Amino acid sequence: MSEPRFQRRKEDRPAEITEAALAAFAENGYAATRVEEVAKRAGVSKGLLYLYFKTKEDLFKAVIRSFVVPRISHLSANLDESELGAEEFIRGPFLSFIKTIPDSPIRIVFRLMIAEGHKHPDLTAYYWSNVVTRGLAMLRKLIARGVANGEFKKTAVDDFPQLLISPVLFSMLWKTLFEKYDPIDSDRFMETHIDTLLAYIKLEHRAGDSL
Repeated sequence: MSEPRFQRRKEDRPAEITEAALAAFAENGYAATRVEEVAKRAGVSKGLLYLYFKTKEDLFKAVIRSFVVPRISHLSANLDESELGAEEFIRGPFLSFIKTIPDSPIRIVFRLMIAEGHKHPDLTAYYWSNVVTRGLAMLRKLIARGVANGEFKKTAVDDFPQLLISPVLFSMLWKTLFEKYDPIDSDRFMETHIDTLLAYIKLEHRAGDSL
């Protein structure tokens, strides 16, 4: 009986360390976080932590893999499997997804990248390769689907799919800097942005046109 419990505990350790790292980074920032503190938060020795993560950079990359990449991957898989039209997907799964971001661990990682990413180009490159490029590829696929099935006209959004995610970035910046002065309803803000963007890109069908 004791061996299986120990085995499960051992298997849980990387996730527990990663959660502790996220909390430490959120509280202290990347540069000021010490590996010893992360180990203490996780309830493990510094030596044991180094068995799983060789450097603090490895820890931060693990945070990205654990708390950011799966969310992007899940939405991308949802898009590939969905039979919804592009507008339905944007108003449904996509909007539901982006509404969760400002209060998710992604917000913490985003804040750290803005504040300290320029000092740590390897981490910025890692985030670009594993998060940003995947997100942009998914957004381009979504817009292209709308154009291909006659929902959307070709617009500048084809070249700037970042416009779909821009209200999320704004909401996170606002909540980080100005929330205590003027709280923002980020859900309504995103809904309004999506309504405005869709009004711009939707193809107007004239009477008699086939859909």
